[in-house]
Amino acid sequence: MPDIKQFDLELKLKCGVTLPAFLKYFTLGDPKNPAVMIPSCYTGRLAGTMNMVYGDEDAVSPKKYFVIVVGLFGGSESSSPSTQPAPFDGANFPKTVYEDNINAQFQLMKSLGVEKLFAYMGYSMGGQQAYHFATLYPDHVEKIVPVASSAKTSGFNWNFLEGVKATVQASSDFAANTYTEPVVIGCKAFGRVYSNWALSYEWFETEAWKEAGYASAEEYLMKDWEGRLTTWDARDLVQMAVTWQEGDISIYYDGDLSKALAAIKAEVLVMPSRTDQYFRWEASVEEVKSLKKGTLAIIETVWGHIAGGGAGTKGENKYINDQISAFLAKPFEERQ
Repeated sequence: MPDIKQFDLELKLKCGVTLPAFLKYFTLGDPKNPAVMIPSCYTGRLAGTMNMVYGDEDAVSPKKYFVIVVGLFGGSESSSPSTQPAPFDGANFPKTVYEDNINAQFQLMKSLGVEKLFAYMGYSMGGQQAYHFATLYPDHVEKIVPVASSAKTSGFNWNFLEGVKATVQASSDFAANTYTEPVVIGCKAFGRVYSNWALSYEWFETEAWKEAGYASAEEYLMKDWEGRLTTWDARDLVQMAVTWQEGDISIYYDGDLSKALAAIKAEVLVMPSRTDQYFRWEASVEEVKSLKKGTLAIIETVWGHIAGGGAGTKGENKYINDQISAFLAKPFEERQ
């Protein structure tokens, strides 16, 4: 694991609070190489953020690029309810949205001597951050790659998040947001509810848990979802969900999503999963229609949303990697 560093800044949040914030991040490669920023996603920590794009032969090799991996606010490493010192710790942590994350990341980028990113890419919430970066700082990024993501959180997606938030918030150990010990009951329930949405009907029908090395779906739920989600602070889970719910670049263009997409100067590779239940591939098709330099590459998989994060088959991961490699290698006009 690379050395994780901290970038401190005073940040005026969109909610009006000035937060003594910090970003956790690490870098790979030579700063003289083209810079690529990759943020973490929902329940994604820095250590696993480059699952799809790291290695000598992979799409984003540190031999070719200066890679900046940065943690999302609320993601348990950068400023979060669980990591922020008083007086903004725990239940006192203010609301953060994508705009806050992008403004902080832009300051980090500048502090590292990077005037313009060659690429900004991310999975899920990472992809939504990519869209926001290209919207808020259009002259400071050449290419973006949103994987299993969207430019606007749909009403359906928003409602799904309301459900999983309510699951953890209603648990006895969440205690109306007054808890002082880890929320185990609520986070286990959260993991079970979330898991079904992150996968697909086809995943269960084909018993794909066997490919992941589990004897049954129940074992998969217990070890992968319950086991993983109980390592998270419940307030962090809610904080990230609120940020996700408000993902919408159309707010900068009077609610007109097509206009917001058309204004993006960067080249865009949009990579939805065919079986994603909340970042629907159909929405990605519509997004590309409005982009000036948009390319669509659909991931054919039964692994639902999480295929975009590297949880699918080796063949699917290779497809993602190959598409990103080709996208980064040539300008839009040469790929047509």
